Amino acid sequence: MYDAIADHKVTHLCGAPIVMATLLNAPEAEKKPLPHTVEFFTAAAPPPEAVLAAMKAAGFNVTHLYGLTECYGPAVVNDWHKEWDALPLPEQAAKKARQGVRYSALEALDVRDPDTMVPVARDGATMGEVMMRGNVVMKGYLRNRPSTDAAFRGGWFHTGDLGVMYPDGYIQLKDRYKDIIISGGENISSIEVEDALYKHPAVMAVAVVAKQDDKWGETPCAFVELKDGATASADELTQWCKTHLAGYKVPRHFVFAEIPKTSTGKIQKFKLREMTKGA
Repeated sequence: MYDAIADHKVTHLCGAPIVMATLLNAPEAEKKPLPHTVEFFTAAAPPPEAVLAAMKAAGFNVTHLYGLTECYGPAVVNDWHKEWDALPLPEQAAKKARQGVRYSALEALDVRDPDTMVPVARDGATMGEVMMRGNVVMKGYLRNRPSTDAAFRGGWFHTGDLGVMYPDGYIQLKDRYKDIIISGGENISSIEVEDALYKHPAVMAVAVVAKQDDKWGETPCAFVELKDGATASADELTQWCKTHLAGYKVPRHFVFAEIPKTSTGKIQKFKLREMTKGA
């Protein structure tokens, strides 16, 4: 892949986070210095901060996009501010991990409490549901009035994504409603746990889902793919997580296996949930 990018002077690429991980973990013998910065556009699952920082160091400028099938997409872009170039690399990666602000074609973008429809605090911490409205959003689901009414309750299209809003108006996804892990009454973002594990030098890919637990209701279960030639034990990853996460967010189970993905590289978490029953 590096040969094609370097030799053919590729300037733009699009791909899911798994494509970035594949590029970053290519054998050193296959990597080539890029003759110029390559613009890389990514959507689908939110890319971990560690991956974004590594991509910049490798010569790729990543732009984060966000949209859904129900809206003409992408509808949201992480519009980069020139002054952010002066920030330390970890802070730049944190900025790039956000989904961003609406395109001009989208009338409105907000993060609201799905029950009260009140906008959440613009503090980058209070979670709500990401909502959209405008003429690029679908009119409804074909011959499915109940689903349409549920998706547009309160006059906004409910994306089903949980996120936060920052003071500068940028949103960041935290999880899908169906992927949030509720352990002992506490909400755990699978994306936050995944981001912590991606920072481990031996981890190539990771996906975290809820595993049923008799005491806590649910606990995080991490499926991990290691880099070629790398080793890491469950105990080692547990200790790593304890230094990056609150104790209740640390996975209680680790499964080292190939993570099921679609043909476009999207992780199939529904299959992982089935696999947790035997983990």
